[in-house]
Amino acid sequence: MSDSEISRLIQSSEGGNAAARKKLFSVLYDELHRIAQRELRRNGSLTMSPTTLLHEAYLSMSAGASPEFPDRARFLAYACRAMRGLVIDYIRSRSAQKRGGEFEFTALPTAVPAGVNEDLELERLGEAVDALAALEPRLARVVDLKFFCGFSFEEVAGLMDISVRTAKRDWDKARMFLQRELRASDTGLPAFD
Repeated sequence: MSDSEISRLIQSSEGGNAAARKKLFSVLYDELHRIAQRELRRNGSLTMSPTTLLHEAYLSMSAGASPEFPDRARFLAYACRAMRGLVIDYIRSRSAQKRGGEFEFTALPTAVPAGVNEDLELERLGEAVDALAALEPRLARVVDLKFFCGFSFEEVAGLMDISVRTAKRDWDKARMFLQRELRASDTGLPAFD
């Protein structure tokens, strides 16, 4: 399906057309499923399947107020952000259970559970990207598309209708901001290649 047809579907879904929203989701399903797989692979300690994450994101996007998506890039970035939010919520809920959210007497292992540091880093990274979005929405979209969605600079540039050089420059600016934010919260920074 061409970008212009996808844009028409986006406009129809924004107008409240549920059928258009469903068709848009099905047209982009393979790409969204790949993004969900990448997100879960990055967080190996999660027990959720990519299909579950993708469908939960769809439900979350459908239930809320429909933000505007003028183009495919913003739709994918929003879907990616919804998936990231669900992963962070899942991690928080799991952490709450570990801290006594579901109080129950059990024998505790002495080993530190695998993935705890990665969970905390992902949560901090999500907060840092949200802070970046409040200041520089375009830079946050570049991070969403490059780091979370896994697109190349060429794909990011094409999706956002900017030059590859601008995409790389925005990526560098976003990385500096995120590094500063994460250093301020005393956590490590995931590899931003």
